[in-house]
Amino acid sequence: MAITLTHYQVLDLQPTATQAEIKQAYRRLAKEFHPDTNRVSSSHEKISRINAAYEVLGDPQRRRSYDQQLQYAEVGYSEAGVRSRKERTEAAQAHYRKQRQAEQHEDNQLKLWLKAHTSINRVLNQIIRPLKSQINELAADPFDDELMENFQTYLEECQELLGKAQKTFQSTPNPPNAAAAAANLYYCLNQLSDGIDELFYFTNNYDDHHLRNGRELFRIAEGLRREAQAAVREIPR
Repeated sequence: MAITLTHYQVLDLQPTATQAEIKQAYRRLAKEFHPDTNRVSSSHEKISRINAAYEVLGDPQRRRSYDQQLQYAEVGYSEAGVRSRKERTEAAQAHYRKQRQAEQHEDNQLKLWLKAHTSINRVLNQIIRPLKSQINELAADPFDDELMENFQTYLEECQELLGKAQKTFQSTPNPPNAAAAAANLYYCLNQLSDGIDELFYFTNNYDDHHLRNGRELFRIAEGLRREAQAAVREIPR
């Protein structure tokens, strides 16, 4: 009994192949088996299968439909695996429900994450934006006890806010399609933590080195925050 190959197997590809890879594979095989270029290995039947496979896989819409047929076959939707129309319908419905549940779960995860991101971003603004004015106020007289106390109060508030942001970030699972934004947020939070530490060192010893380090770490954190926002805008809704 002849083995029926899938279109992916005909083109020697994995089902995860990109459209560019499909096109490259088709061109390579069409050239290899075309009688004008290789009379030894040419085969009318082989070329027909290659062309038929590319007609389906080369069209994204037809490919999606074909992929769905392969999925149905895996869950027992094929004629050989299902005995009756009722069983075929039940198998298809079960597969559809499972697929919809997975999609809904992903959608819910993304909605929760986006809500958490909005909350975290609001907190980051409360930490980062006041730094310049706080340093300017302290610069009037860094040795003034009241001014230094106000600056330390600001840093303590930053620590408290950062703790809340970190807790929110850690308690919310990151969906795969939000990976880039989540990575930028993670590094942003780390940079702010180190920056606050550097500014606290400055309040203890008045060493400008720590002040410069703190400001630079805050600057890097702000850049990462903006990159996270840009990545969020690219997430498909």
